[in-house]
Amino acid sequence: MLVVRTPNRIPVREGGDSMRVLVTGMGGELGTRVAQMFEERTEVTEIAGFDFVPPRRRLRRATFKRIDPRDRDRLVTFVTEFAPSAVAHFGVYEPDSRMSPRDASLATEACTVHALGAAARAGALERVVVRSGLGVYGRGRGRPLVPDEDAPLEPTSLYGRMCLEVEAVAAGIGRRHGVATAALRYAVVAGSHVPSPLGRVLRLPAVPVPVFADPPFSMLDRDDAARAMVEALLRGHDGPLNIVGPGATSPWQAVRFGGRIPVPVVGPGWGVACRAAEVFGAPMPDHVLELLQHGRTADGGRAIEELELGFVVPTQEVLADLYEWATVTPIADRARRVA
Repeated sequence: MLVVRTPNRIPVREGGDSMRVLVTGMGGELGTRVAQMFEERTEVTEIAGFDFVPPRRRLRRATFKRIDPRDRDRLVTFVTEFAPSAVAHFGVYEPDSRMSPRDASLATEACTVHALGAAARAGALERVVVRSGLGVYGRGRGRPLVPDEDAPLEPTSLYGRMCLEVEAVAAGIGRRHGVATAALRYAVVAGSHVPSPLGRVLRLPAVPVPVFADPPFSMLDRDDAARAMVEALLRGHDGPLNIVGPGATSPWQAVRFGGRIPVPVVGPGWGVACRAAEVFGAPMPDHVLELLQHGRTADGGRAIEELELGFVVPTQEVLADLYEWATVTPIADRARRVA
């Protein structure tokens, strides 16, 4: 069992002071949206970011550099020359979102170690906020069903372990360099245009669901996730926060809501379901399988209060937005129709 805590005594600047913000993973949906929000803030004087793919939306004053996070030399040079005072770290790649599980793990480790390390060594860094996830709490016997930020951290999936390692690296840098570090433990971020492994599974024509259970899970709107990052960074928050949409859904409820066919699964049948989902264009990594079998939610009250988030889109509305996108179509079927 590992509990990551960052000290609350690190002095931080007031939000009105000017900031140079580095956005890692800027090419992703969240990284791009956060960059757009920072562009609207006058206290943010310069914005720079990198990723292995370019942003999908227009950025007016942010500087983007296309760098693979595993290219250490180019990444370190770029970050060192920019010398950020703040880092919004979205270089945390969810398995089977844009990369295979192995590549996602390697890219996340490289991006976290090299980008945060270079930012700290540049000498101007004062605050860091990293993307994390509710998977750090794990699932299983003895674990709280609705954990708050003080719950033990015992991840039981690859993505959960990745997020915990990101938190640990950031906390270590915070202690060594006197930097305020926050970890935003997101619920599943989903929506009509968010590349989410869970979202792809739920949009399949037939969706695997557990036979003997219907565990609750929470979801989070893209803009709420981005807004939480902006507020945490500008306020210099120090410590972990759960970022969760109010309410919850469940596998059976979500499938019926989307008009899909529920396929009850038990025991070894989950292995078959995972292989079938991958064939139909929706790989099901272990953290998604864990969510369908055991649920995943958390207490997000502390973040709403400390970041003054106000209205946060409820889980049911995020689910409705998810189903506004087209059904997942196998690549082979699409090719046959084109031919």
